[in-house]
Amino acid sequence: MTVRTRFAPSPTGYLHIGGARTALYAWAYARHHGGQFVLRIEDTDVARSTPEAVQAILDGMRWLGLDHDEGPYYQMQRMDRYKEVIARMLEAGTAYRCYTRKEELEALRAEQEARKEKPRYDGRWRPEPGKTLPPMPADVAPVIRFRNPDTGSVAWDDLVKGHIEISNSELDDFIIARADGTPTYNFCVVVDDWDMRISHVIRGDDHVNNTPRQINVLQALGATIPCYAHLSMILGEDGQKLSKRRNAVAVTDFDDAGFLPEAIVNYLARLGWSHGDEEFFSREQFVEWFDLDHITASAAQFNTEKLDWLNQQYIKQATSGYLAAEAARRLALRGIDPEAGPPLEQLVVLYKDRVTNLNELADALTPFFVTPELSAPMLDAHLTVDARASLRALRDRLDRLVVAEWQKAALGQAIKETCIAQGVKMPQVAIPLRVVLLGQPQSPGIDAVLEVMGRDMVLARLDRVL
Repeated sequence: MTVRTRFAPSPTGYLHIGGARTALYAWAYARHHGGQFVLRIEDTDVARSTPEAVQAILDGMRWLGLDHDEGPYYQMQRMDRYKEVIARMLEAGTAYRCYTRKEELEALRAEQEARKEKPRYDGRWRPEPGKTLPPMPADVAPVIRFRNPDTGSVAWDDLVKGHIEISNSELDDFIIARADGTPTYNFCVVVDDWDMRISHVIRGDDHVNNTPRQINVLQALGATIPCYAHLSMILGEDGQKLSKRRNAVAVTDFDDAGFLPEAIVNYLARLGWSHGDEEFFSREQFVEWFDLDHITASAAQFNTEKLDWLNQQYIKQATSGYLAAEAARRLALRGIDPEAGPPLEQLVVLYKDRVTNLNELADALTPFFVTPELSAPMLDAHLTVDARASLRALRDRLDRLVVAEWQKAALGQAIKETCIAQGVKMPQVAIPLRVVLLGQPQSPGIDAVLEVMGRDMVLARLDRVL
């Protein structure tokens, strides 16, 4: 059997973390088995679906590197196909027209709830041998209902949750097309999975209740039943369900916050799946290792601290060219010309081990492009009379270095000689120097900072305060 998986988001908002994990697992399962990954946009909720949301989903998938082999297919472009299948079901007797008014359904529900019964359609328009149906009201546009089996049960071996079996007596004849002819979610999904030859449906466990209905429709159509794998929910750090409407951020927000897509993929992979004790692995390793056997059936919990740590590891191992490009993009968004300062590839080497995310990297690099403002309290705290004397002495030594001599070893030696001549310790020169050059008392090795910053900028910044 060729493995064919799908990711089928509803474009009523951005791609959130739960959806991204579902997409990742479906993508990885297809890639692991040499199959195909299909992208389908379930946009039948016309009132809430927007082109902006569709684009946000596509952007999020692209940023994560989850490439699809087919699609994106759009349900709204498949209406003729749904109507064709419904017509066939009406003819076969596996679906029927229901003329029950809204008021009648509300009254029926109230009666059932008063008797403490599960609210369900009572089948009043369901054709049966020897049954006389009510007269068809001329002023009611009928809905189409699926004729659910009234005996037996529907069962499947869920690849995450194990064996699940639901009695058909628990299910009613649900609507597959509304009065205006628009097909409903549970019907469209069935036809799509059938037509697209989906072998494995990997989705969130909020769809478990839909599965028996969908299986029954597939059986009525004579279609092959796919394998189902329902993923457990993701909990927020507060222990509550992480939901798109309540608190889950968009995948693209992680890009804005300075996370690397590789780190997000790695983190999402471990959010409900494991391969031994492996915590840090490449996309290629994940695809090689991934299967559905080691997905936990219990809820996973989002942990920002762990994600920060993982992102930091990916920054440390990233190439200077990649980090320089990301830093340039973020500096440009702040209105800073990334060409108007020292070479970015040299700068990121200094800072890549000191930051948690790419925004922190851009923050750290900004003083190399924009002269920092030095507040009076900072000047008072760090540029004492003695500190200024030491910096003036250092400035004279640096001034005697020509450009060809402006290298880390010579710069370090100049600082050491200044400390000896002034009778002070290294921090008494290095900290004020950092404040003058970068506007802060901490930085990578000050000799390396001087080297990358360059002779002209270093002398100019010393001159402005001395």
